[in-house]
Amino acid sequence: MKILMVLTSHDALGSTGEKTGFWLEEFAAPYYAFLDAGAEVTLASPKGGQPPIDPKSDAPDAQTDATRRFATDPAAQAALARTLPLATVTHDAFDGVFYPGGHGPLWDLAQSRTSIALIEAFVAAHKPTAFVCHAPGVLRHVTTTDGRPLVAGRKVTGFSNSEEAGVGLTDVVPFLIEDVFTGQGGDYEKGADWAPHVVVDGQLITGQNPASSAPAAEALLASLA
Repeated sequence: MKILMVLTSHDALGSTGEKTGFWLEEFAAPYYAFLDAGAEVTLASPKGGQPPIDPKSDAPDAQTDATRRFATDPAAQAALARTLPLATVTHDAFDGVFYPGGHGPLWDLAQSRTSIALIEAFVAAHKPTAFVCHAPGVLRHVTTTDGRPLVAGRKVTGFSNSEEAGVGLTDVVPFLIEDVFTGQGGDYEKGADWAPHVVVDGQLITGQNPASSAPAAEALLASLA
């Protein structure tokens, strides 16, 4: 079982002067879920090399069992430091793909033709694709073979408008996932703010927020079982 994890390379939080990147828990929890299930995990990012960690996700109050495990795991840290350039990976080498969130993906992966084509290839091959928190935003420009938005008519979730408002970034992010999915005809669902909520629609798996990271990973593993 081979799983590709795709992380952001974007580290600027709009024009705020603050840093962003991927959310550490959203990488660490799925990463260890996959490893513990016996999967071979490959990491990639648009630029390759070390992807930026959102500093807030590495703060003491954001730590979880998975992030603490990562902090004492030199092998995982080394793997993260040398992610493959996204343009060098293809869907046929993997059984499934997982995109961790953090705000970074809204700027780079959501617009990346390489990422869009990769997701479309996974979908066309009927392989499971999973996205958590802000990562579902990378589906914004992904289409089906007939040119329709991938999420049209599909059950999906992602970081909600109320959660974005809760972190004070409604007017900073380039778009709101809930609005985009609803506007594209997606059947957007959400649970309580910050509570785990994962939606599975065939091979498309989406998680709402950081707490949904491990459940989304388990859903991807279940799809591969």
